[in-house]
Amino acid sequence: MKLKPLGDRVVLKFTQAEETTKGGIILASSAQEKPQVAQVISVGPGGTVDGKEVKMEVKKGDKVLLSKYSGTEVKLDSEEFIVVRQGDILAIVE
Repeated sequence: MKLKPLGDRVVLKFTQAEETTKGGIILASSAQEKPQVAQVISVGPGGTVDGKEVKMEVKKGDKVLLSKYSGTEVKLDSEEFIVVRQGDILAIVE
């Protein structure tokens, strides 16, 4: 099954969270901070959203920096994704 986002929405998959600190301490999964860097899995068509023309600036495969508490988390075929509006993406990581 595939997720096909609508409008200005983007489907992302988080990169792995750090499991150890810089000092070498191993963190339990509950103590790990939610990652803010994700990979773009699919992109909506853009178009008109709330009366404004939206041009999609991200593409499949981009690594992006995301607002910390944005989007909707979705679990599909035992994989976790997050669906966000393009406006919740802060930057493309190069």
